[in-house]
Amino acid sequence: MNLKLSRQEAKVPYRERLLGIFLILVSFSGLRAQTEKKISLSLEDCLVRAIKSNLEVAVEIINPEIARLAAAGAGEKFLPALGLRFRRQSTNQASYSWIQASDRLTATYSEYSAGIEQLIPTGGTLSLALESTMNDSNTRFQTINPYHGSTLTFDFSQPLLKDFGPKASRNEILIARNFQKISESDFRDVLLRTIYGVDEAYWNLVYSIDSLEVRRQSLRLAQELLDKNQKEIEIGSLAPKEILSSQSEVALRKADILNGEAMVRDNMDRLRTLINLPREDRTTEILPSDKPSFARREMSFAEALGLALENRPDLMSARFNQRNKDLELGYARNQLLPALNLNASFWSPGISGTRILFLDNNPLSGIIVGKVPGGASQAFRDARNLKYKNWSVYLTLDIPFNTIFSRAAAAQAKLALEQSIRRQRHLEQQAELEVEMALRAIRSDYEQVEAYGAARDLAEQKLRAEEAKFKAGLSNNYFVLQYQRDLAQARSLELRAIIDYNLSSSLLDKVLGISLKTRNIKLADLPFGFALKEKEE
Repeated sequence: MNLKLSRQEAKVPYRERLLGIFLILVSFSGLRAQTEKKISLSLEDCLVRAIKSNLEVAVEIINPEIARLAAAGAGEKFLPALGLRFRRQSTNQASYSWIQASDRLTATYSEYSAGIEQLIPTGGTLSLALESTMNDSNTRFQTINPYHGSTLTFDFSQPLLKDFGPKASRNEILIARNFQKISESDFRDVLLRTIYGVDEAYWNLVYSIDSLEVRRQSLRLAQELLDKNQKEIEIGSLAPKEILSSQSEVALRKADILNGEAMVRDNMDRLRTLINLPREDRTTEILPSDKPSFARREMSFAEALGLALENRPDLMSARFNQRNKDLELGYARNQLLPALNLNASFWSPGISGTRILFLDNNPLSGIIVGKVPGGASQAFRDARNLKYKNWSVYLTLDIPFNTIFSRAAAAQAKLALEQSIRRQRHLEQQAELEVEMALRAIRSDYEQVEAYGAARDLAEQKLRAEEAKFKAGLSNNYFVLQYQRDLAQARSLELRAIIDYNLSSSLLDKVLGISLKTRNIKLADLPFGFALKEKEE
């Protein structure tokens, strides 16, 4: 094969080479465009993705589970406590008296005990304990050695002033449960903000895409007029200077398209972030499949305010916080009371062991004539059967001076309660303002949609009439281009008004606290305390 080129073949015109390179680049750009990922998503798809994958939601969803575990831990104080004890001791020391032992005194002591203690709702405690002991020593003159002892004990202690009653004993549990409700309400508030954020990003993306198409339509109209002017100049029916306005308008509308494309990319990036697309899909082009709806939504102020007061998460959190402050004040006042406690005990001992028999039943003789073996079982049976009954009842009274001379804790709790009441009133006032503004916005946006729709219809009619006059030679480029700009602006304003109406409707749901209900998003008892159920078709 001859690889040499002739001189004429080597001299490819410069313009042709540039054209070839341009065609190659265009083909590569076309292939690249074909390989770019595109995904069509409805608003509901975006909401489900955001609630399941949004990083802020992923962080906040753990808080209710933490609060639930804290509430469960607070309730564990009413679980019974089991106590076990074992002790064994051996001593060996010199004898200081021949009565004790001739040389040294040795002893072995063992102790076994088991008990259970239960806190009762009134603030008192009940306990049951069984203790067994064994002692073996070489001390002289003992009649039982080794000896075994068992004692069955019942104890009851009840506060009569300080720490008395279910409210005081369950204070930590009630506060922890309210904190759990607060955490759940705060999580719902995050969901409401996320839903509105997705709505806003989605509809702004729809607007920017449609607005870009409006600008492209406007460019096509301007280009068509420019082409027509060029033909008229060629045939001599139009002065060359008349084409300047058309060329200028085409350039301006191309610049508008560049701005519109940047706006589409920005809004698409915001939506990608909210729904937390995987890193490998960050360049995926999102194509919204839903179009904004336009249905009149009527609601009275009284009805809307009632829904807001009932459903807003921030108001729910404030109510539970106020309940906690009330509980804290009640507990602080209870702690100012003297500690007057009623105590009662009942115990039954039992003793057994190996009996030592002395000569003439006289331990002082020191002469052992026999032994009668005995074990620990007899002592246990005597204690269990309550053979020897003993009891005691007594009162104790403690009066700390700090409860007399200083009441800082109670005063602090009272101020905290007053603060929470005022915060609740402020939030209700703010909710009332937001409801009124949201209702006003949705009514205003609805009227603007109708007004801008009428303006767009009139702009279309004016442009058609002006184009007819231009064809008849009764108008010029300036007026045609002006009416084209007016139509493009009217279409853009109408689209913006429809988008704003949809966003106002979403904002009203957020202000009323019903976004989860209107989107049929349900919270179920699954991992982390919540799970999302997608809307059933």
